[in-house]
Formats: sequence, structure tokens, C-alpha cells
Amino acid sequence: MECRVLSIQSHVVRGYVGNKSATFPLQVLGFEVDSINSVQFSNHTGYAHWKGQVLTAEELNVLYEGIKLNKVNHYDYILTGYSRDMSFLEMVVDIIQELKKANPSLVYVCDPVMGDHGAMYVPEYLLPVYRDKVVPLADILTPNQFEAELLTGRKINTEGDAIEVMDLLHTMGPETVVLTSTDLPSKYGDQFLVALGSQKIVKADGTNTSQKICMDIPKVDAVFVGTGDLFAALLLAWTHHHPKDLKAACEKAVSVMHHVIKRTITYANEIAGPGKRPSPAQLELRMVQSKADIENPAIVVEAKVLQKSSH
Repeated sequence: MECRVLSIQSHVVRGYVGNKSATFPLQVLGFEVDSINSVQFSNHTGYAHWKGQVLTAEELNVLYEGIKLNKVNHYDYILTGYSRDMSFLEMVVDIIQELKKANPSLVYVCDPVMGDHGAMYVPEYLLPVYRDKVVPLADILTPNQFEAELLTGRKINTEGDAIEVMDLLHTMGPETVVLTSTDLPSKYGDQFLVALGSQKIVKADGTNTSQKICMDIPKVDAVFVGTGDLFAALLLAWTHHHPKDLKAACEKAVSVMHHVIKRTITYANEIAGPGKRPSPAQLELRMVQSKADIENPAIVVEAKVLQKSSH
């Protein structure tokens, strides 16, 4: 059965962020990907220089109208990431609502990109749009700790807090929530990052159960760009293959990430030379070189099931 994804994200000529980060892995894993590029930049904004164009809400609507007029606006998945314009985000909401009407089983994977480590890097007026309009439409949500705190108005200091926040996010709409990174301490020490996930499952008898998982992910000492976009795409792909097993889906998604990042840092350090910090260009994800890992990842991070609670 053919599976088609509409991915509305940024595009760069050089490197891997947004659609460039998401499209190749999804195609390798068998998905048809239709891309709308919310921006077209020469490269990501972590370089010394960048140039390019931004797609307006009206231009987005024109593209969507074209697809609709040809009656090819049937999608199984929608994937969205970084957006910094309110009218654009609201237009995305309208499009998702229309596509969900056309296909009620459509799955919307949303990375609510707003900030990290206590600071917002999109305008603050986007928060209510995400909280009140976008998140209620999402089926799979991939916030980091800060974004989850913004959306729920709750702080996360303990694993218990994180579980509560994920449950709160479930009540707002999404059946699957993955906190992609937190500041919680790992039992393996400070070289590991803690991520958590929760999936609501409706059993055959109509009762709800949820699977909650926790992962300790090895940290790498470098700044990578496009990893969040890659993770959301991989989670889309692997939850499709393991619809009722968040543990398996997350293990595969995180393991692919690990292989890509490891290959990237090894390459970047080689190119930069001894004792030199790699440049943004050298740290572009080694995506094409990781094709075999994307298709069939060796599992290097195991998820621990925290609870399976019935409601």
C-alpha cells in the first residue's frame, strides 16, 4: 500500500535541515514525499552567511490549491517543523484540517519548534497558535523539554513531572508524545541525555492503555543542525512500521540518529584536523553515506518501558 507524506518544512541548497533532512530517509524507507518548502535558503543559519527567500502564507495556499485542483490532495501523513510566521502557521492549520476531512485516518506528525534551554527562538505570539490550534490536530508530537513546558505551562524537574506533562499533552490531542531531550539526569552519568515517550493505545474492548518509555542517549560534543527534523521523519517512518509499539519505533529512530551523528562527527573531525573544532559545513549530516543504517539500523539504544497503565 503506497504511503504518501506531505512535508512542509524549510529547504536549503547546501546541507541538511528541514525537508532536506526528512525527505531522503523517508524515501529510503519506502514513502512517497511531497515537499512544500517554507523557505529556500542557501544553507542553514548557523553559517557565517546565508541568503534566500521565504514562502508567504498566500504562496503556500497557491501551491496547495494547485494540488487540490488536480485532485491529488490525498495524504496518509503530514509532517511539519520550524515556522516563524503566524499567518503561515495558521494556513498550515487550515490545510491540515481540510486534508483530515478528506482522509480521517491521516496522521499528522508535528515538531513544535519554538526554542530550547529556556529560550524561545520563534516569536512568542506563536505559542498560543501551537497550543490552541496546532497541537489539537497533531497525532504524533515531538517537543523537547522546554517546548513541552511551554505548551502545558508545567515545569519538568523529575521523571514523574515528565510523565504528567506527556499525559497533559495527550489530553490536548496527540496520541503519541516523545520528549526528544530533557535536562533530567541519566543513571549512566552526564554523558547521556534522557528522552521519554508515551503512546495512548485504545484496546479492542474500548478501554485506554498507555505505554511509557525512557531512553538514555549518548551525547556527542558538537552542534548538529537538522537532527530534530531527521528524528521527526524517522519517528513517522518507524511508528508506521510499528504502530502499536512505541518502544520499537523509538529504538529504531534513535539508533539511526546515533549512526548518522557518529558518522558525521568522525568525518568532521578527520576533515578539520587534530585539535580543531569542525565548521558548520563540515558538520552537515552524512545522510547519503548512512543509507544502509537508515534502512536497517543496528539497535544501539534500548528503551525501557516505564509503565503500561490502564485508564
